[in-house]
Amino acid sequence: MQITRTDLDALNSTITISLEQNDFAEKVLNVLNDYRKNANIPGFRKGHVPMGMIKKQYETPVTADEVNKLLQENLNKFIEEEKLELLGNPLPKMQEEIDWKADVLNFEFELGLSPKFEVNLKGKKGVTFFQIEADKKMIDEQLSYIQKQYGKIESSKEITPGTELSVEIKNEDAAIDTTPVIEFDSIKGKKNITALSAAKIGDTLELNTKGLFNEDSAAARAFGVTIPQLEELPKTVSITIKEVNNRILAELNQELFDKLYEAGTVTSLKALKEKVKEGIEKQFESQSEQKLLNDVTENLIDNTKFDLPKEFLIKWLQNSGEKPLTEEEAKEEYEKSEKGIRYQLIEGAIIKEYDLQIKFEELQSFAKDLIKQQMAQYGQMAPEEKELDDIAARIFTNQEETKRLSDQLMSKKLLDFYKENAGLKTKKVNYDAFVKEAYGSAQ
Repeated sequence: MQITRTDLDALNSTITISLEQNDFAEKVLNVLNDYRKNANIPGFRKGHVPMGMIKKQYETPVTADEVNKLLQENLNKFIEEEKLELLGNPLPKMQEEIDWKADVLNFEFELGLSPKFEVNLKGKKGVTFFQIEADKKMIDEQLSYIQKQYGKIESSKEITPGTELSVEIKNEDAAIDTTPVIEFDSIKGKKNITALSAAKIGDTLELNTKGLFNEDSAAARAFGVTIPQLEELPKTVSITIKEVNNRILAELNQELFDKLYEAGTVTSLKALKEKVKEGIEKQFESQSEQKLLNDVTENLIDNTKFDLPKEFLIKWLQNSGEKPLTEEEAKEEYEKSEKGIRYQLIEGAIIKEYDLQIKFEELQSFAKDLIKQQMAQYGQMAPEEKELDDIAARIFTNQEETKRLSDQLMSKKLLDFYKENAGLKTKKVNYDAFVKEAYGSAQ
């Protein structure tokens, strides 16, 4: 057997494997002998079928199978020994017809090589890390929500500003049948407000769906639809008043502070606002960090230039799936996945250069921290260390779950690395400004 490698350019190579008959003849003969021992052919005793008959029927497919095993084994070994970094898998060059009896059989494989490049972490443009700050309006809204949540409800006979209405909303033709609680203050339009103000418990009103609520989100909740579906609502609905309640807000005092946080940790309204602000901003961290990761990814792709073995990858995409693609389909698939390929290479280079590989101890610790966080969300105490180890061990028996945790941890490691090394500019913004930066318009 002889293996040779020919570099066509920096990104494309060909490996040729030459096999002689004695490289595989013995293995083929052993398989054929096993076939002969077990063959059941009428007119012959088991194990006494002529070898010529066995060869005539099985020699070609057995030879092809044994040669394929030999090629795969030695191709992989050669790639490993030569430390070749490939994109995709080696592609065999198709041969019209193979003479399995020839003294020497030659097989060629096309290789797409990973490009060599240097990662430009900072680039010319730079990336802004938008940190979302809770503004006064957001803090006040959260305080109002807390006061309502911990307040009291008193039934009322009159509908006035501030009251809450338990209603039944129906339209049989549109299959609308909901029983929401709506705030009277969320109602829009003088005619609607006047009609509801005059209504009593048990009354049924016929109201227009369009322009009934101040906000689309309130309308969607009341009608049991999504915001885009509001356009498809019928012209009117019947609304029956079931209950009218006044919500007495909880006082912002020490009793409430101690219900919300560990006793004595919050002792003033100012301290409560700081805690509320901190909690809101904590909830926004994941959105802020996801945008940062997206922006850093785009920046790295834009600033790290290298070529790819495009023609090879298109050909590989054509033949790598369960169903072969046409050349046009493979080109479209390449265009869609090119950025992803580039970032995978850049990410891999960063992980290797800065030693960001995940160690098992790190993954185990990360999994145990997540377990403790999840249990805390349900008000449960963190388990003892041994129990945590046992739970984590059970998780690691599931390959998909282990991969998911590994991906999460790697994203965190890369995010921490980018914060330290990517030359970020930090900018504090309120949520509306962040939405405009992230999506181009307020949502």
